[in-house]
Amino acid sequence: MKVTYVLLLLATLSGCAAIPGAHIPFDSSDSEGDDIYNLEEQVDIYAITPKLIAKQLARPEPHPVLNEALDAEMQEYDYVVNRGDILNITVWDHPELTIPAGSDRSPSEAGNWVHSDGTIFYPYVGELHVAGLKVTEIRDILRKRLAKYIESPQVDVTVAAFRSKRVYLTGEVTSPGTQPITNVPLTLLEAITKAGGLTAAADWTDVTLTRNGNSARYSLRDLYKQGDIRENVLLRANDIVHVSRNDAAKVFVLGEVGSPKSLNIGRAEITLAEALTDAGGFAQATADASGVFVIRKAPEGSGKIARVYQLHASNATALVLADQFKLEPRDIVYVTAAPIARWNRLIAQILPTVQTVYYGSITERELTD
Repeated sequence: MKVTYVLLLLATLSGCAAIPGAHIPFDSSDSEGDDIYNLEEQVDIYAITPKLIAKQLARPEPHPVLNEALDAEMQEYDYVVNRGDILNITVWDHPELTIPAGSDRSPSEAGNWVHSDGTIFYPYVGELHVAGLKVTEIRDILRKRLAKYIESPQVDVTVAAFRSKRVYLTGEVTSPGTQPITNVPLTLLEAITKAGGLTAAADWTDVTLTRNGNSARYSLRDLYKQGDIRENVLLRANDIVHVSRNDAAKVFVLGEVGSPKSLNIGRAEITLAEALTDAGGFAQATADASGVFVIRKAPEGSGKIARVYQLHASNATALVLADQFKLEPRDIVYVTAAPIARWNRLIAQILPTVQTVYYGSITERELTD
C-alpha cells in the first residue's frame, strides 16, 4: 500500500513548481491570480523574427554629424595668460631688452615668469599685471609703455611655457595624468589621443566630463565609429575626464548551455549567436532549442519590468536571426530546459524516496512473515 501511495503521488504531481530548475513558460498568462506577477501586464514578450529585427532592432546607418558650436568655439579661442605661465618677450633691434635663451637655457628658463600676484617685471615698464590678458593685449601694452623710451618699438610676446591651466584624465586611458591647456584648442578627442588612447578594459560609451561640479556623459563609440562630432567638446581649465571600465557592460548567459557565464561587451557589439557560442552552445541533452530567451530591462516610464525576446531555434536555420540580434549591456540570455529533462530531474529527486519506501516495505513483510 505504501508503494502504491507513493506511485499515485508521483503520478499526480504537475505544474512547473514541482519540477526542479528554473524555466520560462511559453504561456504568458501564468499569473497565479496576482497582478504583480501577471506577465501580460508586467512583461512585453516578442518573438525574434526577421520583421522584428528589421523594424525594431535595426539601427540607422552611421553618418557624420557636424558640431557647429564646437567649430565656433575653436575659431574664437584665444589663450589667456595666468599665474605660473612664462612669457617670452622680444623687442626687435634692442637685444638688451631680450633675454637670450642660449645653449644652456631653454626659452622657459629665460622667459618672464608670471608671479603669484599676476605680474611680471620688464625693463622701463616695471611691474605689469598680465594675468587674465591675452598675449596680443600684453603686446599692445608693452608697445605703448616702451614708446616713451624707444621710437616705434616692435614687440612680440609669446608663451614659452603653459603652466597655469590643465585638465585631468583618469580611468581607462593608457597614460592618465594632467595635460596643459595651451594656445592650441584642446578637445576631448585630442586629450584622450595624447593620453595614449583607451585601454582594453575601457568602456568607450561611458566617458564622463566634470566641469565646475557638473558632469556630462559622452560616447566615444558614436564619435569614432559614426563621426558624431557632437560627442566632442572643447576642454577648459580644471576639467576632469574619466573613462569608465567596461565591467558593468556585461551580458549573462544562463540555463541549459555548456558553460553559464557573464560576458563583457568590448568595443565591438555582441550578438545572441556570439553569446551562446562563448557559453559553450546549447546543452544538447537537456536544452529546449525553442526556448531561447533574451530578458531585457524595460525602458523607464514604460510601466513594464522587462522585455522578453524569444527565439525558436528548433530549426537550426533560425540561428541566422540570432546572429543579427544585437545584445545590450545587462541583457540576460536564458536557454530553458526541455520538458523531458525537467521531468527526469524530478524523477531523480523522488526516486531515492521511492526506493526507501519500497525496500522498507519488503523488510517489514519479511519481519512479519
